[in-house]
Amino acid sequence: MPVLTRRTLLAAAAVGSVLFGAMPNAAFAQDTPKSGGTVVATWGGFEPQAVFVPGGGGSSPTFSSTKILEPLLTQDSDLAFHPALALSVEPSADFLSYTIKIRPGVTWHDGAPFTVDDVVFSAEQYWKPIVAGAALSHFTGAEVVGDDEVKLSFSQPTPDFFMKSILSSVLVVPKHVYEGSEMATNPANNAPVGTGPFKFKEWVRGSHIELVKNDAYWNEGMPYVDGLVLRYWRDAASRAAAMEAGELHIGVFNPIPAPDIDRLVDTGDFVASTEGYLAAEWASTIEFNSRNPIMSDVKVRQAILHAIDKELIGDVVYFGRAKAGTGFVSSVNKKFYDDDLPQYEFDPEKAKTLLDEAGYPVKDGKRFTVQVLAAGWFEENGKIGQFVKQALEDVDIDVDLSVPDRATSIKGIYTDYAFDIALSNHAAPLELVPKQTQYVTTDGIVKGAAFRNANGYSNPELDEVVEKLAAEIDDAKRVELAHTFQQILAEDLPITIVVEIESTTVANKNVKGYGGKADVLADSWSSIWLDN
Repeated sequence: MPVLTRRTLLAAAAVGSVLFGAMPNAAFAQDTPKSGGTVVATWGGFEPQAVFVPGGGGSSPTFSSTKILEPLLTQDSDLAFHPALALSVEPSADFLSYTIKIRPGVTWHDGAPFTVDDVVFSAEQYWKPIVAGAALSHFTGAEVVGDDEVKLSFSQPTPDFFMKSILSSVLVVPKHVYEGSEMATNPANNAPVGTGPFKFKEWVRGSHIELVKNDAYWNEGMPYVDGLVLRYWRDAASRAAAMEAGELHIGVFNPIPAPDIDRLVDTGDFVASTEGYLAAEWASTIEFNSRNPIMSDVKVRQAILHAIDKELIGDVVYFGRAKAGTGFVSSVNKKFYDDDLPQYEFDPEKAKTLLDEAGYPVKDGKRFTVQVLAAGWFEENGKIGQFVKQALEDVDIDVDLSVPDRATSIKGIYTDYAFDIALSNHAAPLELVPKQTQYVTTDGIVKGAAFRNANGYSNPELDEVVEKLAAEIDDAKRVELAHTFQQILAEDLPITIVVEIESTTVANKNVKGYGGKADVLADSWSSIWLDN
């Protein structure tokens, strides 16, 4: 069976074939779920720094925490929202408030009841100050308006899609566990208490996190499996070997080397799919530290982009499963993507001309030296670092390349700002605010906060556009604002996409029930099951 990629889907659509009908994917089969068994899962990255990181912390802690803690809403692959801990989320006529009706009868894993107080506490003490401050900049407070209802109030109109996108991505935390503590250092982060389908059992550092079935889960009959083990391997080849040996059932976000995907699928024992990443579109990014006077010159940034062959990186580093970026918003974002932006095609001679014009001629064999930090959480970043090093040296820029481990990379980029150029990644949701906008807004500059504005770029015009984007309720006007946002960034270039990564899930053919998600990595996996 061939791999189901966006490219093959588009090709099939072009000739009028029905790909899923011709080549059914076991992940989406409508068989009757079976109960029992333990699923061993992984993702294409490293072990998290904590099981739950309140400030976000990247995809690794997202992968582990979302099986234990839950949001109010979920989102499917058609981008429709569905009830989770909230039965409904309704805006007022003026969009200045939202009334949330919570699901009754839900309990936390320690037996305490889930109540409206947990939602109020999460909104005021967690979402606003820690995880979604940019998104909730106009949030004025939460109040209980009934035994099972909470009202969130705002000083400006808050769009429906925007608000529900936030509520489907931020987790609800237990007030009785976190109240009165420093949330970032609470010991519960390494043994979370949630309402989700799986309960925390143990974390064997360097090996795995083990979760067990929540027998009191609110969604009766789920989860189907008795346990979920999240295993971590430092290299993709080891994951492929474990999958072949039957030690690993499913991996998300490119868990194994690209050449092994087709090889495993061809055995008939495995399936692969690119569904489940619409709300987490992965990209490789290049970011310029504006604190460096050389990097603060836009001509230098333009020159560096002209020096890099992004298509070659996609073909070689990602074996053709990535394509050149065209801006800071991925082209697969059909809601907000702008296809009419300034482009910086591979042109080393133009790069040299721009560097000359910027006042950096070649002296003693080089123009200047840059510190390039390739974030060490993905093996591919180091390979991209080598490509960038060679490309910049070809235009007479001396490069000091480092590829630190995950913890050192996060500290170097987001705390110490110890880079001139950072090669990193982001998993961008369909909604731009706040997860993507906070890479470039002034309020995204929070020293020590991972996956925020590390480049130091501050533009009042762009900040104003983002403010409006967060408050505009007319959908067409929001699209216009999103295009303006992209235009500004395409000209200023504090950060942009090197390549858009085609994310793939690889699983044993007996693993079912993980399809139809907007973000398969961050899903609760209550519906996953084994057809043994």
